[in-house]
Amino acid sequence: MPRPNQPDPHPNPNPNPDLDPSLSRRAVLGGLAGAALVAAQWTPVGLAPAAGAAAPPSPPDFPAGITLGVQQYRNWSGEMRADDVWTAVPAHPSDVVTLANWARAKGYRLRPRGMSHNWSPILIPPGADTSRTLMVDTTRNLTSLVINPGSPTTVTVETGCSVERLLTKLEEAGRGMIATTAPGKLSVGGVLAIGAHGSGIPTPGETLPQGGTYGTLSNLVTALTAVVWDPTAGAYVLKTFRRDDPEIGPFLVHLGRAFVTEVTLQTNTNQRLRCQNFYHDQIGTLLGPPGGSGKKLADYLRDSGRVEVIWFPFTTVPWLKVWSVAPSKPWVSTQINAPYPYTFANFVTEDQAKFLADIATGNVGGTEVFTNAEMAVVGSGLIATWTWDIWGWAKNTQLFVEPTTLRIHEGGWAVLTARANVQRVLNEFFVRYTGLLSAYKANGQYPCNSPIELRVTGVDRASEVVVANAVEPTLSAARPRPDHPEWDTVVWLDVATLPGSPANHDFYREMDSWIWANYTGNYACVRPEWSKGWAYGLGGAWTDTAAVTGRIPNAFRTGLPTTANFDTARATLNKYDPGRVFANPFLDVLLP
Repeated sequence: MPRPNQPDPHPNPNPNPDLDPSLSRRAVLGGLAGAALVAAQWTPVGLAPAAGAAAPPSPPDFPAGITLGVQQYRNWSGEMRADDVWTAVPAHPSDVVTLANWARAKGYRLRPRGMSHNWSPILIPPGADTSRTLMVDTTRNLTSLVINPGSPTTVTVETGCSVERLLTKLEEAGRGMIATTAPGKLSVGGVLAIGAHGSGIPTPGETLPQGGTYGTLSNLVTALTAVVWDPTAGAYVLKTFRRDDPEIGPFLVHLGRAFVTEVTLQTNTNQRLRCQNFYHDQIGTLLGPPGGSGKKLADYLRDSGRVEVIWFPFTTVPWLKVWSVAPSKPWVSTQINAPYPYTFANFVTEDQAKFLADIATGNVGGTEVFTNAEMAVVGSGLIATWTWDIWGWAKNTQLFVEPTTLRIHEGGWAVLTARANVQRVLNEFFVRYTGLLSAYKANGQYPCNSPIELRVTGVDRASEVVVANAVEPTLSAARPRPDHPEWDTVVWLDVATLPGSPANHDFYREMDSWIWANYTGNYACVRPEWSKGWAYGLGGAWTDTAAVTGRIPNAFRTGLPTTANFDTARATLNKYDPGRVFANPFLDVLLP
């Protein structure tokens, strides 16, 4: 292992390797809702040589010395795709500067590409003209990582590095994070661009370890370097922002409207976690109204602070994951020394492939059989793999989603509220969700066939940052509301279905409208979970232009100072990229 203050001498291999063009029998998803589903598994397609490639005209006067080819783009669910997009592979951050200056001169736009585990159109919108778009693959070379001793220990990492590799190197140095994303095959730049999160709030009496946060991963940033326009130089340059810089806020969650090449993150002493996987709680009790009999999710939160609910519609029990800090291994727990322990959940089965084929033809009659079978796989899988009670280093119990899992569409909402109201938030959501499903079922419709996922975190408190006078992430869905200091908790509501499921557009539109109307006033407020589906219109997610230009920006104005809100974030990002090199047609509407 390298010394803590030395660069990693073994940078990770390309996480997006060239693939055999043949497709496996395992089913994943492709196409917009209403289109045929493709019974084939995919991962991002590798770079093809520029010479002889079937692609739009070659980028003119392309800078010498930077690798160039064409690549296909697919988002996580397959709902967005672009074929034969010119793609550059920078060797160093300075190459990104070169590309930005070239793009400005030639009328091109740059889209920083990570690992494409994203639903929203912030990279390339569906149907976009990519003839003057250049993707910039960060995952091949922009992956360096240096651990910096100090109090606390920090890590400086380039944004193409994967979350899994980052956590692995931290673990080797005795460091970690309180909570992290479930997938590890994500780029650091990607998770920070959208304010990604895990699940965890403190238990009563729990002390925040130095360098930790109960908010999003963006709240761990102590400094970052971005490619920005310098009017004095008349060119794009690299600029480093510290966390106490008033202009850093919009870069902490920038939605692809900037190009960050490197970040420094604070870390905490690594923790051993126990994860108990329960499969016996009745969902109606777990998400029932506050008070009354039976154990509620709020009770689990009180006892452990770290929970996740995965529940398929039309079933009676959820997969409940409960983490707790456990320095010593409980005798009943199975020790794990690597991530992704739930192997039964990380491949596509023949039954799933068959159901995908049924959905493609509009046959939804087997939905309830399918969802109950999915939950049965969880129950039997936990037993067969001895993973109902596991213990190990934090990353090994928290990373559990691999790229081989079934690809689904997810709508996501962040509800900011007081911890005392978490059970109320959950119950109201559950009642509306199940009621709406019942109404659709009465009409012979099954718009949802995949699980809801519920997680709970803290807010992005500046006080949890080790830099004095730290600036909050301006566009973070978990940003605190100063007019409601009692709102200390975020409930993340995710609703999933297979793309192409009949009537899903209507269902999501009704669910989206209700969520925004219900969690209001002195009780709670709503913000979009940027990486997921939101602003549902007649055409599906992100098609309600009135919401994209009104309700969504207002969620980052209401209750926030005029000196640091949606408008100032937009102005700052425009200041540092006046030519809109780092933008796309969707961002031109959201962040004009």
